[in-house]
Amino acid sequence: QVQLVESGGGLVQSGGSLRLVCAISGLKWGDYDVAWFRQAPGKEREGVGTISTANTLRAYKDSVKGRFTVSMDIPENTVYLQMTDLRPEDTAVYFCAAGSQAGVFRLLKDWASRTYDYWGQGTQVTVSS
Repeated sequence: QVQLVESGGGLVQSGGSLRLVCAISGLKWGDYDVAWFRQAPGKEREGVGTISTANTLRAYKDSVKGRFTVSMDIPENTVYLQMTDLRPEDTAVYFCAAGSQAGVFRLLKDWASRTYDYWGQGTQVTVSS
């Protein structure tokens, strides 16, 4: 049984930092890509960043580049989203998702729009101004 469980969300002031955790079970490390998405009230879900568990290749949404970092801990089967310099517009429910390995080209080009097979339940991030 595949499970993705997010944690680490909370309330933070503008300029602050948070680290989100996605604990993954039931998947073979190296066979899949993991992405972070977010959805704010009244807005569509959008991709934030992604990492390949096969080669650690990463890609990010333009507005978070330089502020957010996706990383992974192989022994812990965990993917992280380190968020710094948070802004009120980062307020959303954040989800992690896993899908079959896409390959370099597709990961870089389509990571935010491709289909992911497994999703976590989400964790709320609220940034106050």
